[in-house]
Amino acid sequence: MGLRTPLYETHAAGGARMVDFGGWDMPVNYGSQIEEHHGVRRDAGMFDVSHMCVVDLRGPRVRDFLRLVLANDVAKLTEPGKALYSCMLLENGGIIDDLIVYYLDDHWYRMVVNAGTRDKDIAWLRQHAGAFEVSVEPRLDLAMIAVQGPNARQKAATLLDPALAARAMDLGPFFGVPADDWFVARTGYTGEDGWEIMLPAGAAAGFWERLRQAGVMPCGLGARDTLRLEAGMNLYGSDMDETVSPLESGLAWTIAWEPQDRNFIGRAALAEQKARGVPRKQVGLVLSDRAVLRSHQKVIVPAVGEGEVTSGTFSPTLERSIGLARVPSQTTDRCEVEIRGRLLAATVVRPPFVRHGRIAIAL
Repeated sequence: MGLRTPLYETHAAGGARMVDFGGWDMPVNYGSQIEEHHGVRRDAGMFDVSHMCVVDLRGPRVRDFLRLVLANDVAKLTEPGKALYSCMLLENGGIIDDLIVYYLDDHWYRMVVNAGTRDKDIAWLRQHAGAFEVSVEPRLDLAMIAVQGPNARQKAATLLDPALAARAMDLGPFFGVPADDWFVARTGYTGEDGWEIMLPAGAAAGFWERLRQAGVMPCGLGARDTLRLEAGMNLYGSDMDETVSPLESGLAWTIAWEPQDRNFIGRAALAEQKARGVPRKQVGLVLSDRAVLRSHQKVIVPAVGEGEVTSGTFSPTLERSIGLARVPSQTTDRCEVEIRGRLLAATVVRPPFVRHGRIAIAL
């Protein structure tokens, strides 16, 4: 038996097919994964993301601490509730995790880290926090439900406290708002508008049921994966890990090089890699033939070299097979993928494949 979120019994009672995901018993689907995918793209769906870990960071020097441990710069965050996406790096530039951090006040930031990396993330944070007298508090008392889709915020707002709903509806993208033990953020992992709602664990099952009655479709990890891949979003452990840097993972935009005197962990290694020339890059692939892209398939770029598919799936929106791949930097617009002993043609594109329900690439 794996770890269980506060919604485990709700998933089981609702007929979800449960699988192991990073040591957690999680729903992969409630029925048709494709219907769940389209439900989010066209209306509103919800995901249990309580396996991810909310971490509160507090102390007078918490900003200085985060400017050391994150490649992006929290000094950019000047409005309460504003969020930032960043990688947390090893000294060699490898990615410990990718995460979102919220600025709540000068002494309080909130971070959301991935489920499979939560223990090593917390250990890494605590290793460096002592010098700054920062407390690192995993909020194990909280659950988190992602409500995503073009109608998601409107449907969910009817179920929130009216004062919180009014503030949440006014949020811009990548902002969050706290209210007692609730926190509503206009963030997500699907390429659609929506909220990620942190709430007391004991309130999660009742709130999930009210969302369902309001017409928000319960969805599993299967649809979450096809949605995030269509949106061109990385999955930790597949598209990046401790062996690759943000420069090789399509995440160069998350590195804050200025000001030059901010010596964040991993900066020297990234600067050396950048000066030397990054040998690999991340690209999107669209398969021309009828087959499905999967992780670890070999990518061949004629007269250039080889790479590897890091994530792949059949896209319900494009009705094509799509993927992310790490390939030689000289790769242009064509390549081949080895699938079951055959070399199949693929087009190299720049993700996202889908944004806000619309196809974002030329087919």
